[in-house]
Amino acid sequence: MRPPTIYDVAAAAGVSPSTVSRAFSRPGRVSAETASRIHRIAADLGYRANALTGVSARERTSAVAMVVPDVTNPVYFGLIHGFEAAATSAGYTVVLADTRWSMRQERTVLDRILPAVDGLVVTGSRLSDRGMRAAAGHRALVMLNRIVPGTRTVLVDTAAGVDAALRHLAGLGHRSVTYVGGPQASWAEGMRWRSLLDAAPRFGLKVCRVGPYPPTMAGGTAAVDELRRDLPSAVLVFNDLVAIGILHGVKEAGIRVPDEMSVIGFGNVVGADFCTPPLTTVGTPMRAMGTTAFEQLQRAMSGEPMDNHAIVSLTAHLVVRRSTGVVKVRRPRPGMDAVRPVGSRPRTPRTLAAESS
Repeated sequence: MRPPTIYDVAAAAGVSPSTVSRAFSRPGRVSAETASRIHRIAADLGYRANALTGVSARERTSAVAMVVPDVTNPVYFGLIHGFEAAATSAGYTVVLADTRWSMRQERTVLDRILPAVDGLVVTGSRLSDRGMRAAAGHRALVMLNRIVPGTRTVLVDTAAGVDAALRHLAGLGHRSVTYVGGPQASWAEGMRWRSLLDAAPRFGLKVCRVGPYPPTMAGGTAAVDELRRDLPSAVLVFNDLVAIGILHGVKEAGIRVPDEMSVIGFGNVVGADFCTPPLTTVGTPMRAMGTTAFEQLQRAMSGEPMDNHAIVSLTAHLVVRRSTGVVKVRRPRPGMDAVRPVGSRPRTPRTLAAESS
């Protein structure tokens, strides 16, 4: 006897096959009553859904996927290489998918890729926790740098990295730091900002932020106009690409780094040491993260129950180069507001002096 298909469920429920598909893969787009009826009928028939097709959830493909928001971003190079090496060694073919920082594209990618792989690793996701759990209901899934209850996670200890950055700046005499924010929908963005707010009081630092800006070099160049209005003595930046863009922008504006402004990035990407000056950055072990992600995915694909070790945290470390330095008296600039004393309240950026909420 053949196994029931999506068409059998649709006929029994009196709905279209696409409605059955949405009831399993996008429950928010189907009424609760309809979804409940479809799930009940599917259970009675013995149907098991798999994304947008009727492929059995037990069918093996010997392929795994990594889903990233931008394959051209060097921050993902080590991650991809680590994952690919571990997966290939275990006999899997790797599928690499690019979501282009788009929620709509990410939905499309997941809908198409879920039936074709045994499991997947996702980073930089813009989907809701509910959406990710729905995907995890079809295939083994590991999240990177984002905690989604019910899924395995590999992340970098953001708080430790931010602590190291602030300790370094305080030791150089800085009394305030401006955070240059990335995409608001990014889980990592929220964690970096939260860690900065929590850690700043321990180092006697005042905190403010500018942004959000796109996570690109162009985003960093755009941030320079806002930074120049009330030049901070130090900035901590969402990622290295934005930081590199800032270095280019301030150089064109005649602002000296680190004499007039210290810059710290996040990621230690390929090229961070080729800048002028070379970029101080919070280094993240991306290759190790890729390897660990596959190890966690193997556990999920084997059906191993999740336990207290479902979240694996890797250590971040500060890589000190020449974009940070001791605080110096800055010369006034034509066309700019008078430079405020170090540690004083900035006028333009939103000041959040180590607030707790």
